[in-house]
Amino acid sequence: MLEPSRAVPRPAASTGTRRREVPLAASRLLPALRFRQEVVVGWLFVLPALLMYAIFVLWPLALTIQYSLYRWDGVGLGTWVGYSNYVAVLTVPDLLETIFNSLRLAVFFSLIPVSLGLVVASVIHRVATGALGATARTVLFLPQVIPLVAAGIIWGWLLALTGLVNEILTAIGLHNLARAWLGDFDTALPAVGMIGVWVLSGFCTVLLLTGMSKIDPALYESARLDGAGWFTEFKAITVPMLRYEIAVCLTVTVIAALAAFDIVYISTGGGPGHATAVPGLQIYILAFVERQVGLASALAVLLMLLVLAIVIPLQWLSRESPR
Repeated sequence: MLEPSRAVPRPAASTGTRRREVPLAASRLLPALRFRQEVVVGWLFVLPALLMYAIFVLWPLALTIQYSLYRWDGVGLGTWVGYSNYVAVLTVPDLLETIFNSLRLAVFFSLIPVSLGLVVASVIHRVATGALGATARTVLFLPQVIPLVAAGIIWGWLLALTGLVNEILTAIGLHNLARAWLGDFDTALPAVGMIGVWVLSGFCTVLLLTGMSKIDPALYESARLDGAGWFTEFKAITVPMLRYEIAVCLTVTVIAALAAFDIVYISTGGGPGHATAVPGLQIYILAFVERQVGLASALAVLLMLLVLAIVIPLQWLSRESPR
């Protein structure tokens, strides 16, 4: 008859259990260690870009907000004025007018190029294919390549009193319409807006045309079988499927309108009077000509908030894309 101690080798069984438990615990820790290593390595790769962003974006932004609370000429000691600079921007008619002018420019810089780009892209997508389509895209995109300073100079010549536009109007018997388009109080801002239309329409057209090439052709075939016409296809298929591209176009063009400087500075200089004055140009004048750095900073902060108030909903629209 076996003894109980020999029949049940408890010490050996407990030793084996310990040997099995150690590798099991280690195997559970390995994924966590690997994850931490990947996180550390990832942050090391991102750190240089974050450092540059902090130095050249976040730090100047913080300084701008700080300067907006002072009356400062950029050289001597500043005087704390609190929110007085913001009150001045929102109450002084000339400063407040610059914000309204930028919103008016947004109609020309944004809504017209996107609407025109949708129609032109749809026509090119249906009619112009192959080499013809590539040539059309290149020609339409050329204004986007031209520097804005050069575009302002060229259109300044074209829209002058003796420019090509007035010469054409005179030649076709519409000499009564000829005027100094960039020097007239009523037409200066729309004329600057049409320069923006010329610059940005090609960008919107090419981007929307790229989005149209990703739409499944079977959708159009099904619509044609159901008897849908071109406009019905455009309204029911093309526009809904291009929500992401439309949101991107609106974001880029709205920012271009609100931050406009080059075209306005070269073509009109903000004139006549304040008819084409925009925040970007006014910030430059306040800071570097009139040496009111605090007031210029307050206008810059308000412009940034205006851009965010318009762009954030557009970004939400792009995230809600059906694709």
